Amino acid sequence: MSAPAELFRAVVEGTPEFDALLAKLRRRGESDLARVEPAVREILEAVRHDGDRALTTLVERFEGRRPERFFVRDYGGAAALAALPVAVRDALERATARIRRYHERQLEGLLGFEYEEDGVRLGSRVLPIERVGVYVPGGKARYPSSVLMSAIPAAVAGVKDIIVASPDTSVEVRAACHLAGVHGLLDAGGAQAIGALAYGTESVPRVAKIVGPGNIYVAAAKRLVFGEVSIDSIAGPSEILVVADDSADPAIIAADLLSQAEHDEAAYALLVTTSRALVDAVRSELSRQLATQPRRAIAEISLREHGAALVVHSAERLSAVAHELAAEHVAVQTREPRRTADAIRAAGALFVGSNTPEAAGDYLAGPSHVLPTGGAARYASPLGVYDFVARSSIIEYTREALAAQGEAIATFARAEGLEAHARAVEIRTSKS
Repeated sequence: MSAPAELFRAVVEGTPEFDALLAKLRRRGESDLARVEPAVREILEAVRHDGDRALTTLVERFEGRRPERFFVRDYGGAAALAALPVAVRDALERATARIRRYHERQLEGLLGFEYEEDGVRLGSRVLPIERVGVYVPGGKARYPSSVLMSAIPAAVAGVKDIIVASPDTSVEVRAACHLAGVHGLLDAGGAQAIGALAYGTESVPRVAKIVGPGNIYVAAAKRLVFGEVSIDSIAGPSEILVVADDSADPAIIAADLLSQAEHDEAAYALLVTTSRALVDAVRSELSRQLATQPRRAIAEISLREHGAALVVHSAERLSAVAHELAAEHVAVQTREPRRTADAIRAAGALFVGSNTPEAAGDYLAGPSHVLPTGGAARYASPLGVYDFVARSSIIEYTREALAAQGEAIATFARAEGLEAHARAVEIRTSKS
């Protein structure tokens, strides 16, 4: 086993090492998509032009499979749910209910409106997107939770056709699709699945929006098809930032760090604290807990390459550094956790207090676990019902209202050099 010092480095505020690490972490969202874009562009063009034939070739090449059918409406969801062990089925059903209740609260704030002002009827119409694609990764683990966290907000929004794309789906994923109200299943992964959703093929219907995380090829594909369809975000590696003072329990911190490190070798497991002694205790706990982790090899690489502790000088600096990093998951374990959390203005999701594991947010709490990564929480939000609706502005003038505003509109148009705009108003007002 690696020595603890090699496993989880520590830097202290006021040193060049601290400044260098903080600067590097601020740039962690600069993923190397350019490296894979030529290959991804080639995949997307093949799917766009050759449809199912290209999809067959690409799935066989990259996934080593040849599905009988790529897209099905009857994916055996009810049977898959019934086949699960009772405890697993109960957990999925309980999660479904909690996630649905949370997102129904979001729906309440998405109602359209109309009002009248001086003879002009104005409004905002909010309608669900007609068809969306949800990408659910395969590979290193099964992700029925990603189905629930992405498809349920879409269902609550009223989307009529929800298609999940996932390679060689497990019984758990098909059961989750059934519970979430998924309407179709695309048996493909990677950039080829994104292309099929974005452009459509002979068997795969074209969607209007694609959501859900994936690897670097999926992220590059989503970026390249943006404009053909809408997307939620460009997701990077998973990350957790634990914010702690000397009152925190090192065993709990280590467990939380490992819960992210086991995701992927590229995951970020970070700690910002006021206590150097706590860092030493966390290091010891990481070594102890790693010894019995089934995914130890993955977690150890993550901790060594991307794990770090930043030691700061004050409680105020805890929240300031956390705000700068704008992490996907922020676990707050201080004497006054709610006060600390309230001071952190940029975070994908806040886990307040030592009784709130990040794993609760992954599975059962209620909010979607599809969150902004790589510092994108500075401007982006968790996936929600609002991602699955489109707004239209409504404008309706009476003859009298246009007469009252017409001169100002025409003047404004001519100030921009757009004479036809002005005349389109005046041809109406001249007939009044």
